[in-house]
Amino acid sequence: MTQEENQLYEHFKYTVDPGQSPLRIDKWLFNKIENISRHRIQETAKSENIFVNGKAVKSNYKVKPGDEISIVFEYPPREIEIIPENIPVDIVYEDDDLLVVNKPAGMVVHPSYGHYSGTLLNALAYHLKGNELFESDDERPGLIHRIDKNTSGILLIAKTLDAKMKLSKQFFDRTTDRKYIALVWGNFDENEGTVTGHIGRCLKNRKIMSVFPDGEYGKHAVTHYKVIERYGYVTQIECKLETGRTHQIRAHMKYIGHPLFNDEEYGGDKILKGTTFTKYKQFVQNCLNLLPRQALHAKSLGFTHPTTGKPMFFDSDLPEDMAAAIEKWQNYVKNRELE
Repeated sequence: MTQEENQLYEHFKYTVDPGQSPLRIDKWLFNKIENISRHRIQETAKSENIFVNGKAVKSNYKVKPGDEISIVFEYPPREIEIIPENIPVDIVYEDDDLLVVNKPAGMVVHPSYGHYSGTLLNALAYHLKGNELFESDDERPGLIHRIDKNTSGILLIAKTLDAKMKLSKQFFDRTTDRKYIALVWGNFDENEGTVTGHIGRCLKNRKIMSVFPDGEYGKHAVTHYKVIERYGYVTQIECKLETGRTHQIRAHMKYIGHPLFNDEEYGGDKILKGTTFTKYKQFVQNCLNLLPRQALHAKSLGFTHPTTGKPMFFDSDLPEDMAAAIEKWQNYVKNRELE
């Protein structure tokens, strides 16, 4: 295949995990690849572009542990242009090498299918007009790490290729200091703890992540947490990330039985702890209305400046919606104590 022809296709290669039970390859790939439809996988199999151990297979082939799978899709399934948009951005700090922003809840970090505009990168492309990174073919220029659409907080953006490489290495080497504040369901027996468990895309629902404690699937993930304040039925905690997997805190907290408050995708949008009294149910509903998203905020970030070598640290206040919900729980506890 020539270089020109190669640019018309997208290639994927996988090795099936040792613990994998027999599963149709179209379903296995649907769970594995983002932004893909099962129909497109089946059409690719019909055109004999899905190979197992070097041989083309049909979509009903059942994968087995150790299978070497390669796929060739017609390109491009996800070429997305970042169009500059004049969207306000809360810039906490900026110099020639980087900028630190405080992302509001509800803003997507980068364009993807279903979110072509209104993202943080669209806003930064406008703010950084003429920047070499934002004029390159990089689909995620300057992006060092991400937080979910409905998570608020501190994000680090590189302004040069050198800064991006050096900062990315710090995240890879786990030398950054990232702390989050979360409100989770339930009380804890201990004041602090650590959750360790591989995180990978859920095999039943590819939109969320699951924890695989035996490491048979997903990537190694470690979350340290400590209790900040207890409200009986929910608890405010601080989480420190040792790794940075997709939905890491959300998946880890659900795994240990403490889903984030109002996290719809991980089951935290229901009353999981408390009484059966109508008054309590209404109180919780009022809190859910105040905070119509998962209760998670990327509060602080520490790293080493890529050029000066100096330690940098940025902190942020809790956003209004999360602060209001926490205050409501604090008042609830006080009123109970007075009864």
